Amino acid sequence: MERSAERYITPHTLADIWKDFIDITKPGINASNLLATFTGYLLAAGYTHTFGWMVFIYTMIGTALVIAGGCTLNNFYDRDIDPHMERTRIRAVPSGRMKPRTALIYGIILTVIGHLVLAFGVNLLAAILGFIGFGVYLFVYTMWLKRTSTWNTVVGGISGAVPPVIGWVAVTGRLDLAAWALFFILFLWQPPHFFALAMRKAKEYKAAGIPMLPVVKGNAETKKQILIFTILLLPATILLFATDAVGWTFLTTAIILDVIYVVLAIKGFSKQDEDLWAKQMFLYSLVYLTMILFLMMVDVLVRQIF
Repeated sequence: MERSAERYITPHTLADIWKDFIDITKPGINASNLLATFTGYLLAAGYTHTFGWMVFIYTMIGTALVIAGGCTLNNFYDRDIDPHMERTRIRAVPSGRMKPRTALIYGIILTVIGHLVLAFGVNLLAAILGFIGFGVYLFVYTMWLKRTSTWNTVVGGISGAVPPVIGWVAVTGRLDLAAWALFFILFLWQPPHFFALAMRKAKEYKAAGIPMLPVVKGNAETKKQILIFTILLLPATILLFATDAVGWTFLTTAIILDVIYVVLAIKGFSKQDEDLWAKQMFLYSLVYLTMILFLMMVDVLVRQIF
């Protein structure tokens, strides 16, 4: 796909400039990923009875910078397709408020500093995981699969599942079964979340030339995929419990949330208003993730007390 010609619009105030430098890092995505990182760290700290405030601070800062760098470079690379989508056309680079070169340099600086913080402030494994998440997001997802394959959402989910694992290994220093269980829960959550969004934005994705699953294979196949991934969340939840990283408080409530998710997915096959169903699935996915992470934190407190 050819790069579109950029028209540069100078922001009017210093506040506008700062806002663009913040917005280009996708602070909303960063915040949700940092919540997952914090949850992974807290779980490991409760599991090992070792918190470590300085390591925690370095973990959060390093992870935030790596994510911010990846999102900034994503904005830089996607400047040709972002103008074709309602929710992305007003971003700083495609709208012309920020030069691509500025975004490129900014993203590289954030990424390098973030990895250095993880490597020297936390541990080498945390930095390696940060690089894997960053690499999958930028090189595999953004530069390759997003533009060529319906597998973009699934494979891209690897990067979104890394943050809680970084939190875990920051404390334990090892990639054990509990770390993998955390990874699987976040990894399996993402396809239903983004498939539901893709169903609602299918026309925009088609206009941008992005081969999202609903665009290429239709809503019926997308519903099947959503159901498969929501079902797989059940064994992933049980696996985390089996590692003793969480207790019965988490397991019982999380299974209820899992079952609700599966039931909602099944209802999609009989719903006439597919857009309404996709909206419900998308909103529940946000509730689900928030509650799952919250339950993990609550479980740590309950186990500490009792």
